[in-house]
Amino acid sequence: MTKRLLLVAACALVDADGRVLISQRPEGKALAGLWEFPGGKLEPGERPEETLIRELYEELGIEVKEECLAPLTFASHSYEDFTLLMPLWICRRWEGTPHGREGQAVKWVLPRKLRDYPMPPADEPLIPMLIDMIPAR
Repeated sequence: MTKRLLLVAACALVDADGRVLISQRPEGKALAGLWEFPGGKLEPGERPEETLIRELYEELGIEVKEECLAPLTFASHSYEDFTLLMPLWICRRWEGTPHGREGQAVKWVLPRKLRDYPMPPADEPLIPMLIDMIPAR
């Protein structure tokens, strides 16, 4: 059986202190309680960068310009009924203060501490790249 491919765009927002923003999946959603990088599924006809700009506004109330998104890496993970392909962008500039607009908790975490937070299997392989890319403070 061929699994469907689900494309999800994610973003590592990095603050001036070198911390990365993660958000907790709310109750009632799949993988509730796990921490993840913000982002979401592409809508039909939407480019991944457009998805991130939309999702970061909807989820966190911040405005991001496309030129502030830099592609970093990607993860591929096979779940039971679909395969998830998740490109990850890094962003260091945005307007507004990120906050959970959908009732989700958000946290700023140093990259080396990301493994202290339970994450979906697709997010975990992204951590080493963030540790390598963001200088320790």
